[in-house]
Amino acid sequence: MEARAIARYIRISPRKVRQVVDLIRGKDINEALAILKYTPKRASEAVAKVINSAAANAEHNYEMDKDNLYIAEAYVDQGPTLKRYRPRAYGRADMKRKRTSHITVVVKEKKEG
Repeated sequence: MEARAIARYIRISPRKVRQVVDLIRGKDINEALAILKYTPKRASEAVAKVINSAAANAEHNYEMDKDNLYIAEAYVDQGPTLKRYRPRAYGRADMKRKRTSHITVVVKEKKEG
């Protein structure tokens, strides 16, 4: 039995979010949230929201015990890139790529015994 939560179109580049997600993969829910609370990255707030949502889904939809949950899977996919132009010297233009991320967290209940 597993529960999942997905946050789509988060305006942080996937490469930066993956650094944060790698810290919490395989950990207990409470331990992961504690790690994220003291991680000085902007992505940690978004990842914490997804973890809380996955835990709430597990508790409400599948009647799992929140204290026995752990992060079974956590991954980040690239979303659509927003393309913006910035003026440069001699009338040229540079393209700024504003990348987005889709964050997915899957939680499972620990087997007792």
